[in-house]
Amino acid sequence: MSGTRLAIRSDIPRLAELLGELFSQEREFAPDRTAQTRGLALLFDRGDSARIVVAEAAGDVVGMGVLHYSVSTYLGAKVAMLEDVIVADSLRGKGVGKRLMAAIIAQARFDGAQRLTLLTDNDNLSARHFYESFGFTRSTMLPYRLMLPTTLTV
Repeated sequence: MSGTRLAIRSDIPRLAELLGELFSQEREFAPDRTAQTRGLALLFDRGDSARIVVAEAAGDVVGMGVLHYSVSTYLGAKVAMLEDVIVADSLRGKGVGKRLMAAIIAQARFDGAQRLTLLTDNDNLSARHFYESFGFTRSTMLPYRLMLPTTLTV
């Protein structure tokens, strides 16, 4: 049986594995099982402010995407940031990602979000084409990042 659903806390070990696969592919990040497990637990603690949508195949979680909700002052409405979209390498190109993305978009709509934003590596052409096939368009805005240390050094 294959399908999609919202993740539950007992999915955390498998979700951490998927995040390890994702972060091993990205230039800016590296897998850290402890950090990923801690981050997933924190997402579950956020209640309705975050949702993890998963894809299943043969009873195993094989894909995921994380929705983070906030409010846009421009729209005056709830919006979502989509992160950590991954399908297990062995199942790519078999429709799992399409089912997962459709479920993520449906969940964001159901939760009342009026805009869905995501980031992808500029040189990841297959991901860019995948997102564009769902109607995502490239923004003229550029992402910037400031890493904040946990301790202040003066």
